[in-house]
Amino acid sequence: MYGAIIGDIVGSRFEFDQGDKSREFEFFTPECDFTDDTVMTVAVAEALLDAGKDAGEETVKKNLIASMKKWGQKYPSAGYGARFISWVLTDDPKPYGSYGNGSGMRVSPAGWLYDSIDRTREVARWTSEITHNHPEGIKGAESTAAAIFMARNGAAKDEIRQYIIDEFGYDLSRTLDDIRPTYYVEDCMRTMPEAFTCFLEADSYEETIRNVMYIGGDTDTLGAIAGAIAEAFFGLPLKYIMDASDYLTDEMHEVINRFNDVVHPGTIQESYTGNDLIKKAASEAKANWNEGNLLNLLGVLRKRMYEEGEVPTYMYVANGVDMTHVMDPEKLLMGQKQEFQLEEDVRLRKSKMTDGGGLSWFPLFTDEDEMNRVHLSGITMNVPIQIILEDGLTSDEVEGITINPMTDDVRIPKEILKIVLRR
Repeated sequence: MYGAIIGDIVGSRFEFDQGDKSREFEFFTPECDFTDDTVMTVAVAEALLDAGKDAGEETVKKNLIASMKKWGQKYPSAGYGARFISWVLTDDPKPYGSYGNGSGMRVSPAGWLYDSIDRTREVARWTSEITHNHPEGIKGAESTAAAIFMARNGAAKDEIRQYIIDEFGYDLSRTLDDIRPTYYVEDCMRTMPEAFTCFLEADSYEETIRNVMYIGGDTDTLGAIAGAIAEAFFGLPLKYIMDASDYLTDEMHEVINRFNDVVHPGTIQESYTGNDLIKKAASEAKANWNEGNLLNLLGVLRKRMYEEGEVPTYMYVANGVDMTHVMDPEKLLMGQKQEFQLEEDVRLRKSKMTDGGGLSWFPLFTDEDEMNRVHLSGITMNVPIQIILEDGLTSDEVEGITINPMTDDVRIPKEILKIVLRR
């Protein structure tokens, strides 16, 4: 889903050749923003999630109409076509025979949610028919979702190319250099082949998006379609997810997080509860450090933060107040929990740990067993996970946090904590 959103945001400042049609450009700048492509992608994702994987046509279409109208009215200036914004604002919306490329740019959630290509194409068709019920509009939605389904299930480029040609009749014989000189359109017939070619001629997600800007035209929508397919095939650089997050609203993030929890079930497993989720995700990231496991870990941290989860931590007295007179020495020696009251103000600070390179980190212990592996002086307290993350991001004393430092020692630096905290 982020593949479409990133393509939209990056392409927003180059739409209809507001640039020099080059592969050399900075992905994210202050001139970038999300457009209708992102808004409607989020709307489709929410509608399909609310309907459920096995919902029938009537339920899915009802949800789609309600969600697209809701999100369109929240963001009425996102750059919609005239007929679509009229559809959003009417009390009784009807399909209007469009063959514009809007059906392809918003359909990517359908490419991820279903277990067969037939079901994927069926739901993709429904996402189109509520507005873009022209055969070419429907083809745009179905072909995009089908390519995403094939890519995420391991199909090779040649397989995807041949399926698109055989099933949808698109001409994929032209190269980007053939397309570039005169390209300037926004209908499905002359968007879909070009979007597929941007992906097929690329060796990475980044190159796919650079190909889009190289041919120009409706670059935000081309970026959303080609980027959605490229995400499923190549995966996404974490830095692009982090950068794109800064452009999105909290309510968009809520839908995206919910969507990711469904399509990447490894992020949250019912057999684990509470902070065991963090512990397991950290162990998996330590054993196999890759982008997928890191994203899983970040998703779990965010989930526990939203649940107002707490973790044990060491605190020490920063202003020299003597604590011994209010604590039972025997219990303190045995490491037992104590309740106490103070008659003077105490400023407590979290203990930090220093790695072999001299850099300091706030530890995040998932449980008391993990905390007891470290012998730090101070008071043990339960602290909201969000506080640990916030302080890891904002404190000048540390580089970030380290999760279970004596077992996994998975270090999350400040720039990645921004992703969890949406900063």
